Amino acid sequence: MSSCCTMLFHQHSSEECFINVNVGGFKQRMEHTVLKRFPQTRLGRLLCCSSTEAILELCDDFSPSEMEYYFDRSPRFFCYVLNFYLTGKIHLVDGLCVVSFCQEIEYWGIKERHLDFCCSNRFYVLKELAEDKCWDQRSDDLQPNSSASSIEEFSASEDNLHMFEGTWCADVRRNVWLHLENPGYSTAAKVTAVISMSVVIVSIVAMCVHSMPDFHQVDASEKEIENPVLSFVENLCVFFFSAEFILRLAVAPSARKFLCSPLNIIDLMSVIPFYVTTACDMMDEGESTDLENVGKVVLILRLMRVFRILKLARHSAGLRSLGATLQHSSREVGMLVLFLSVGISMFSALIYFVEKESPESELQNIPIGWWWATISMTTVGYGDTFPVTFAGKLIGTLCIICGLLIVALPITNIFNKFSKFYQSLAGIALTDVPEHCPDATQNYSNTVNHCL
Repeated sequence: MSSCCTMLFHQHSSEECFINVNVGGFKQRMEHTVLKRFPQTRLGRLLCCSSTEAILELCDDFSPSEMEYYFDRSPRFFCYVLNFYLTGKIHLVDGLCVVSFCQEIEYWGIKERHLDFCCSNRFYVLKELAEDKCWDQRSDDLQPNSSASSIEEFSASEDNLHMFEGTWCADVRRNVWLHLENPGYSTAAKVTAVISMSVVIVSIVAMCVHSMPDFHQVDASEKEIENPVLSFVENLCVFFFSAEFILRLAVAPSARKFLCSPLNIIDLMSVIPFYVTTACDMMDEGESTDLENVGKVVLILRLMRVFRILKLARHSAGLRSLGATLQHSSREVGMLVLFLSVGISMFSALIYFVEKESPESELQNIPIGWWWATISMTTVGYGDTFPVTFAGKLIGTLCIICGLLIVALPITNIFNKFSKFYQSLAGIALTDVPEHCPDATQNYSNTVNHCL
């Protein structure tokens, strides 16, 4: 083992200038002056210890009679540590995992900045690959166990299918459940999914058309009324959504889990406003004096029909991936909001102080500057407020450039997570299960458990 350590320390005549180190059976005398060059390392900190207790916090054992320090670490890696004390640079160890390398240098108190230039690029590449693999592993471990918090719908997983055993009409309910939840189960399941998505699209189109003035109608008293054609389409779509929701709830293996699923909550929120507004309209027609704000309540509930757009997430791997990405990217999104908040606060104050003396400028207070800085840093630029002075234009240019950089910083990590979630969900969407196949349930369950 000593052959790999070709660089030894010069010995002084005084024994007080050396310490004896035993690393995994490999012994070495080390000079005080060399260790003092790196006082933040583990061996450098040993020189400052004034008690046996302090020494044992830094090493595994200590022999006062021989003044020898014992470390239960890899003697092979310690040769690179010796070279670090001589040259001030650490090198990657061939055949050693980059994660283990990071753990070793952290133990000895060596920083990543001490890596020599010949090894630094390879180290960061290997470290990034290791972090990606660790992230994939954590995602695989967390997603299947987070049914309540995950953006994924309550689907036909193996555990859920086992819940049908011993219940009423188990075989019929299981078959209907698979047709409704898994489009790849059979041709009929695909047709059902296409019909459901088509009704969602028709409902969204009807909602958009209803907002156009050309389709508004009034009665004899000049009071605006619902367009009968659009009203019929609206009622038909709502009845379809209601029947689908009730059928899926009736055949679900667990009603509690079904109602706790995010996508099923969206389905429920998309139909509730229709029934509530209908009830409010009937009470309003009865001239109830107890509902003074019924008009505002109906308006708000009608606006909630926008939840139907989110129903597309049930049939779109991209939308579900977006939801999962936002859920698992809270740190990156928080950083983005923090960076933008700091930038908006700074540039709104700067633009106010350089524009307040100009009567042509609309940026006469800091709150208006917040709006200007927000649309500038996000590169929207409505043009409703803008600087007119030369100094204000310079600040505006700097604000736009900083906004581009700030927004771009966390986007890479968010995009990488989105790609991984989309690939996982796309793998499920491409899994087709033959109709009446004896192993259909098991194959689909294995796919769900593996990908999610």
